[in-house]
Amino acid sequence: MDLRDRVNALMPRAREELAHLVAMRSVADPRQFPPEECRRAATWVADAFAETGFADARLVDTPDGSQAVLGSRRCAAENAPTVLLYAHYDVQPPLDDDAWRTPPFRLTEVDGRWYGRGAADCKGNTLMHLTALRALGDDLPVHLKLVVEGSEEQGTGGLEAFVPEHAELLRADAILVCDTGNAAVGQPAVTVSLRGMVNAVVSVEALPSALHSGMFGGPAPDALAALVTVLASLRDSEGNTTVDGLAHDGTWPGAPYPAARFRADIGLAPDAVLPGDGEIADLLWARPAVTVLGIDCPPVVGSAAAITPRARARLNLRIPPGVEPDEAADALTEHLRAAAPRSVRLSVEIEAVGHPFRPAIDGPAHRAMADAMQAAYGRPMSLLGQGGSIPLCTVFAETCPGAELLLIGVEEPQALIHAPNESVAPSEISAMALTEALFLQNYAASRVAPWGNGRFYAQ
Repeated sequence: MDLRDRVNALMPRAREELAHLVAMRSVADPRQFPPEECRRAATWVADAFAETGFADARLVDTPDGSQAVLGSRRCAAENAPTVLLYAHYDVQPPLDDDAWRTPPFRLTEVDGRWYGRGAADCKGNTLMHLTALRALGDDLPVHLKLVVEGSEEQGTGGLEAFVPEHAELLRADAILVCDTGNAAVGQPAVTVSLRGMVNAVVSVEALPSALHSGMFGGPAPDALAALVTVLASLRDSEGNTTVDGLAHDGTWPGAPYPAARFRADIGLAPDAVLPGDGEIADLLWARPAVTVLGIDCPPVVGSAAAITPRARARLNLRIPPGVEPDEAADALTEHLRAAAPRSVRLSVEIEAVGHPFRPAIDGPAHRAMADAMQAAYGRPMSLLGQGGSIPLCTVFAETCPGAELLLIGVEEPQALIHAPNESVAPSEISAMALTEALFLQNYAASRVAPWGNGRFYAQ
């Protein structure tokens, strides 16, 4: 039985185990879900990998209070390269339960897709790892290390703080960061660009207290109107993000993202007008983009005929590689201050920043992945950007400067990660499991004698 047949034969088990894992409400926020749910998921993951040969699979505490699963497995060839496998078992909260077409924590098949929170992000990637390793069995051609994170979705930095202090546990020649995905179902890709981000809260104060709009409206400063003016300045008439001090003409060198497919991926009609006047890939992956995440102001229901004295908004600025987050935060702050009417007081609080990331794509691991994807999917691998941020990638790159990082996974636009009705295409789990197994074989074959400290050079 060849690898493809082995993977296909393992898919019923993968579905059963994914259903078991999705049922664990492993949201790493004790304000929303019991911490025991995360520990159950972590224990299950450790036990599952122990059965595939990670005899030392164990739970370790990280500085933010979460637990990561660590493990290692050696192959027969002492001179084989080492590959680190990454995923995370924590998930986003379900958000609005009423918006789900199926129960969020029950894996449910609808029209050939498997629905459930974490089905793709990132429990589906955990099953991808397990299926690949089971398909290989004892024919493991590389040394493996494993880390499955427990607080990635909360962004509290537990593993980012753990890695530099425990570098030897995780150091490898190649690192598979399995928390991204493909261009579409059946279209394999490696993510070669991650946006960085700046989260900020902008506050506007206009009056000591609310005032009757009939008696004072007009000459009295209006905090909500001022905030609207400030927020409107962040986009031009075409809908392009325009933060003074940041370049807005970047172009994406990788695979295009056709506008028609983008409209379909986000659920818009084929003739819907999109903001911005550039190519979709440029706007997504090569230029800054601001999103208004929330606004504090009087709600419509129950609002009075009064001038709002204070208002604030939470903003998310995504930045492409090449832009330093501290410089972007300064540019955003200065832009907001300059846009504020003189009649109000505006302040900006920077909540968090994250670095963009661009891995090298010219090494033996990248070539081995391209060959694996071609064999698994029957079509060439494409290069994609990713709108999300994965701060751990920067930490891995700094801690293991000689390692190649490859960002792959079972996600694709229809997966709707972080939203209600998250789902995964089972064909992506099987195809990516086959890809991973083939990659490990290809990569081992492309590496030869050691040159010290357990590291290797390309043939």
